[in-house]
Amino acid sequence: MKYADVIVDIAQGSLDRIFQYRIPLALAGQLTEGTPVYVPFGRGNRLIRGYVTGFSDQPSWPPEQLKEIHSLAAGEVSIEQRLLSLAVWMKKRYGCTMIQALKTVMPVKKKVNARIERVVVRAVSAGEILSYMQTSVKKNQTARLRLLQALARDGQIPYEAVLHKLNISRQTLDSVIRAGLARLEEKQGQQEAGWENGLPEITLNQEQQEAVSRFVRDFDRGEAGITLLHGITGSGKTEVYMEMIHHVLSHGRQVIMLIPEISLTYQTVMRFYRRFGSRVAFIHSRLSQGERYEQFERARRGQVSIMIGPRSALFTPFSHLGLIVIDEEHESAYKNETVPRYHAADVAEKLAQMTGAGLVLGSATPSVDLYARAVRGGCKLSCLTSRAREGSQLASVTVVDLREELKAGNRSIFSRKLYGEILKRLEQKEQVLLFLNRRGYSSFVSCRSCGEAIRCPHCDVSLKAHNNGMLVCHYCGYTAPIPRLCPSCGSPYIAGFGTGTQKAEAAAAKIFPQARILRMDQDTTGGKEGHEKLLAAFMNHEADILIGTQMIVKGHDFPDVTLVAALAADLSLYTSDFRSGERTFQLLTQAAGRSGRRGKAGEMVIQTYAPEHYSIQAAARQDYQMFFREEMAYRKLMDYPPCTEMVAVTVSSRRQELAAEGAALIARKLEPFRGEHFSVIGPADPGIPRINDIFYRLVYFKSHRPELVMKAVGEIEAYYEWKKKKKNVMIQFDFI
Repeated sequence: MKYADVIVDIAQGSLDRIFQYRIPLALAGQLTEGTPVYVPFGRGNRLIRGYVTGFSDQPSWPPEQLKEIHSLAAGEVSIEQRLLSLAVWMKKRYGCTMIQALKTVMPVKKKVNARIERVVVRAVSAGEILSYMQTSVKKNQTARLRLLQALARDGQIPYEAVLHKLNISRQTLDSVIRAGLARLEEKQGQQEAGWENGLPEITLNQEQQEAVSRFVRDFDRGEAGITLLHGITGSGKTEVYMEMIHHVLSHGRQVIMLIPEISLTYQTVMRFYRRFGSRVAFIHSRLSQGERYEQFERARRGQVSIMIGPRSALFTPFSHLGLIVIDEEHESAYKNETVPRYHAADVAEKLAQMTGAGLVLGSATPSVDLYARAVRGGCKLSCLTSRAREGSQLASVTVVDLREELKAGNRSIFSRKLYGEILKRLEQKEQVLLFLNRRGYSSFVSCRSCGEAIRCPHCDVSLKAHNNGMLVCHYCGYTAPIPRLCPSCGSPYIAGFGTGTQKAEAAAAKIFPQARILRMDQDTTGGKEGHEKLLAAFMNHEADILIGTQMIVKGHDFPDVTLVAALAADLSLYTSDFRSGERTFQLLTQAAGRSGRRGKAGEMVIQTYAPEHYSIQAAARQDYQMFFREEMAYRKLMDYPPCTEMVAVTVSSRRQELAAEGAALIARKLEPFRGEHFSVIGPADPGIPRINDIFYRLVYFKSHRPELVMKAVGEIEAYYEWKKKKKNVMIQFDFI
């Protein structure tokens, strides 16, 4: 006798329970995971629709108590069935439970009260608004001026965007309404207010038009496939996306556009509202679970045609999906850090295959894995090599060798070059971004005399410094004590490398007492709107210098920023990750793109102890091809992705011995695969072996043959039988 696990009533959000049913002989061999069926349910045995999620040879209850599947549920593929099939795929690929996968792809229903949606509408002409703006300038009413500028430009603005994106208080808004300059209009039953402004003409340059024309041609043929849109910073990728979206909408299809959460600025919101009106909806971190569910229900009911948001927007239940866009595809925000550890690009590709939708991934610094795929012909490639704004040029970049600064007696975090450039910007009333690329990276040990970091002799990644005085490689487990002298030059100036934003702010305040300084980090951005308030203040010239971590140079468009500086590029260059060079190049190149975007000459200063490193050199030239050649040579030499497929298996438990036992069992399961085309590394400790009293162990395996990797993943799933007996043990797959 065979048994099937069935989840029922998906549309009502009952995702906390899977029921087991007997499989009748008449249906033997006809069921697969995801098959829709009718099953008897409840005391009255009413027939309801359900979906098969798995199979078993053993009953969970006495067989006589289990009901039998009634029949197959015929009909076209429903949205629920498609999402369930996607969850089945994610369960197999990422090693999570079915419930975990289902709760990822299907928002659990939460009651949300109907609310009145409001839009702020300009009540006078744009010319009259301009005259009031002069008064606001004289009275230094920066918030009021910001609102008036937006009303003069946009005419109508969603109430939520006024408060949360423009950072306008209700008191300021009320004063503008009392003055008769604007009015508040209410709309019942819509989560996002919008309007139809028609479709304004967009003038594309030749490269932009070629990218759009190629997509349109392939989409109309039913061959949209996967496209990498590789465009330098400021090349107008958003305009290209919009033209593609417009074409897809004109054919009655729907669009999902993923953006990193930090990029959901007021400018982004308004650009899409102005173009597509009430057909566009946004989801973001401020929405409650109920509000997010209601947004998805609007999509299900066909009330919106475009959903824009972070990676969770990928699971919008559109019935006629035609296009998925992933902007800034290189961003780490697209990788889910909890179970299941999926990457949005991988899931988007699977979803596009299931729906016949096109997939467009855009970036100025695409991931090496994706670009290598494009070079091999695995996806289409469209390039934008010039900036869209006429007269706009890429910033000039200067690399400062901090070793030479030390020799010259300068122990400050500001090089002599950077000091002079900041003074110049302050005199010219221009703005400066200073960032430390340290967020999310572990500490490392390096020499201030020669610049060498201590690296693993087996894996060519930096060793991580632990509090016990040891250096550890988190790929192979190699350990060594922290040396007293530099192994390369013998210098005693060797120690853990790092500085913080508070230290940088204090130093800047001391050296530039005339400057108004804002700091943006975890301490200064408390609450959901914290970072937006700081960015809005900087945008409105309430500060001359903004100091922060990586978030301040990602996706923002500050018109008066003409100088960007990386205070310590080595913080991301020397980490215990083989992708450290790639991430350093991406970050520095993206940062350079924040400077000089509105016709003003821009400059970037990169301070580093390793000016000769190819990622630094390529970033200084903003030359992706140069970086890609060097990085691929390194990946081939060390046998890292994309030259091979690599999987990390994480075993965790509140009992250290169980985590170790599980990792050892997995390593033994993989032993028969070991050979010329398959290697196993570990078990080893991860970067942080214990978090919140949960212990972790890692096993890596990699192969040039993808079919071997997936076969090994399937073999490891036998581990679940052991896990069920031991309990309180988790396993997850992470495709690196």
